[in-house]
Amino acid sequence: MLGKLLDAVFGCWHSRYSFPITARPGTRRNQAAFLTGTYVVCLDCGKEFPYDWKEMRVISTQSEQRQYLRSLATKEAS
Repeated sequence: MLGKLLDAVFGCWHSRYSFPITARPGTRRNQAAFLTGTYVVCLDCGKEFPYDWKEMRVISTQSEQRQYLRSLATKEAS
């Protein structure tokens, strides 16, 4: 918890991202690409984030990831 607090105060702001990278079908995906198949990388610290091509936005927080999964489940059910 202390580490998260220090990272929030002194850590990276993730303001510069790479161009979105899409994992090839059938290949092993990293954690960020597992959610959407596409991810971006922070050019300052190297952290990877899931990226939604349809909405053209980075899915950066855990709550956004859960909301994205719920919307996918709703679409699949209908």
